[in-house]
Amino acid sequence: MKILHTADWHLGHQLHGHDRRFEHDAFLDWLTDTIKARQIDALLVAGDLFDTANPPASAWQQLYRFLARLRAEHPALDMVLLGGNHDSPSKLDAPHELLRAFDLHLVGSISRDDEGRLETDRLLVPLRGKDGEVAAWCAAVPFLRSSDLRPEGLSEGQDRLIEGVRQVYQAVLAEGRARCQPDQALIAMGHAYLAAGQLSELSERRVLGGNQHALPADIFAAADYTALGHLHLAQSPAEGVHYSGSPLPLSLAEANYNHQVLEVTFEGGKLAGLARIPVPRRVDMIRLPQSDLDEALNAIAALELPDRPQEAQPFLEVRLLLPKPEARIRERILAAIGGKPVRLARITTSYQGSGQGLADGRARRRLDELSPTEVFRLCYQRQFEGEPEAALVASFEEILEQVKESGV
Repeated sequence: MKILHTADWHLGHQLHGHDRRFEHDAFLDWLTDTIKARQIDALLVAGDLFDTANPPASAWQQLYRFLARLRAEHPALDMVLLGGNHDSPSKLDAPHELLRAFDLHLVGSISRDDEGRLETDRLLVPLRGKDGEVAAWCAAVPFLRSSDLRPEGLSEGQDRLIEGVRQVYQAVLAEGRARCQPDQALIAMGHAYLAAGQLSELSERRVLGGNQHALPADIFAAADYTALGHLHLAQSPAEGVHYSGSPLPLSLAEANYNHQVLEVTFEGGKLAGLARIPVPRRVDMIRLPQSDLDEALNAIAALELPDRPQEAQPFLEVRLLLPKPEARIRERILAAIGGKPVRLARITTSYQGSGQGLADGRARRRLDELSPTEVFRLCYQRQFEGEPEAALVASFEEILEQVKESGV
């Protein structure tokens, strides 16, 4: 049996105001072709189908169009999709019965019976191999919020959130293992942040209360393979535990990630192979080296880019390192871009100040020994290079007098 593990699609995502629908359409078309070419038996999508809890209608249309096409072209394909921390559990669960009629499993949240016991039936999905027989059981656990957790029997010092997540997975995996025949694999599926996982700099939210609640990988020890979502960089924090990563860069900091999906092969209930399939990049990202404004403008002028439709034009990030604030930066950059087939995504500006706080200098002085103007000068030098211009100091002192006169 072959499964394809992917996650973190973030349909409906915008990059600094630019729509990504073209890129997502291209990815879903490529994914459909890949499933056919590589004869995949099951597709697992480990959370964050959408970028927000209230995605636009166009994002729902993308998802449903993709699922309908897959079901029409691959009637025997098993599909399991989870909710992530960006998704709305109730919105994902709303069409559950309709999708289940087409053997599509979309799981937004966990549920409990009247006595508080976890209902595991909905979270356990049989996956079939090419012969039509069950080859694996998938324990499909969506992103767990603190309200989902009811930890029992905690010892002193145990973390409530971590142990609550552990007990949910223990219950589902135990039931899954009980259903497994000797030649059937047990696959854990989730959306979580594991200890030792590498976060994306700009685009991931820390979940379950932050890094202090990073989950230990041994939560998934009972599984033969663990398919995770949430971290956008493909990685394996423990043996048999894999993040597929996102198929698209979701921030400019992810421009150089190896975006991919994972093809996982099982034989006789055992993991037999894992292949990393690169996702083609449909839209480039250009990040200019950090420089002053003149150098950046020259670099933009030197860009030679082929004509493309607007939705396929590369994103441009201009990174500036300046000695002091400059006027009309954005206007000058837009003028330099002119009619070039590129989309300005972001201008990041850093300054060449000392970075020192008022108490960082060698000759430390008490704050009450400094005049307000001296404090202003020191704060300016912390962020910018050199002394503030006389006109700026005069404006500060004028505001200072107005404050004094108002009695504030």
